[in-house]
Amino acid sequence: MEKDYLKIEKSAKRDRTIRNIFIYTMLIFWSFLVLFPFYWMVLTSLKSYGTYNAEYIPKFFTLSPTLQNYADAFTTVSLGRYLLNTLIFTVITTALMLLVTTLAAFAFARLEFRGKNLVFTLFLALMMIPNELVIITNFVTITDAGLRNTFAGLILPSVTSVFYIYLLRENFAQIPDELYYAAKVDGTTNLRYLCRVMLPICRPTLITIAILKVIECWNSYVWPRLITDNADYYLVSNGIQEIRENGFGRENIPAMMAAVVVISLPLIALFLVFRKKIMAGVSRGGMKG
Repeated sequence: MEKDYLKIEKSAKRDRTIRNIFIYTMLIFWSFLVLFPFYWMVLTSLKSYGTYNAEYIPKFFTLSPTLQNYADAFTTVSLGRYLLNTLIFTVITTALMLLVTTLAAFAFARLEFRGKNLVFTLFLALMMIPNELVIITNFVTITDAGLRNTFAGLILPSVTSVFYIYLLRENFAQIPDELYYAAKVDGTTNLRYLCRVMLPICRPTLITIAILKVIECWNSYVWPRLITDNADYYLVSNGIQEIRENGFGRENIPAMMAAVVVISLPLIALFLVFRKKIMAGVSRGGMKG
């Protein structure tokens, strides 16, 4: 009997080992596929223009790395200005979006008013409208208001998000009603209750929303390209196209890759620093009770 038990345990252990080897092999393979474009981007940015063009067969390493391409990214073109414009756009848009989203989610989750469920349902229905239609409407509105080629024109259409309001509203709804009633008995105002109770509890979700909005703003391309034709208001995503056409030229790929590396580093660092908060916020958004 004991021999049979040991045999079964040994077989189960072997099966677990084989399964783990397969899982880790697939994870390593997938990680290679995901990380290789980043490696190639950095590698290309470290090659000189002559070295890159002399490679008839691309090499996966370089023996003479150079940082000249990074210097050219800031001196040959206005990459610094594009980064500053994007930083201003991202910070202001994210701050206003968090304010609007928080107040709207609190109203839908905690306040009682006539037609609340109907309004929220209609609000969610906005997610069914194609982005192209929204962009056309926003373009006409911003143009008629004379806000083209301004930061206000860039920012205003991006200060709200139906999805983020829904996500935060679901988090607020998970907070027990007893806390709200107890706070009202103590004479606490709705705004004070929101700031002192609800926001600290839902901090992971707020951080997640903020990070996702930062990434969205940093990668924004269609709207800034549509509403601005003045290089003074270009963001990094639009600046890359301008760099390609009027900066380094179409053939200077190493310099282009250096500019892309500089633009990508802030988002990569942001994700690495707050990756745990992002996972916590997303998982909390899917919990009930």
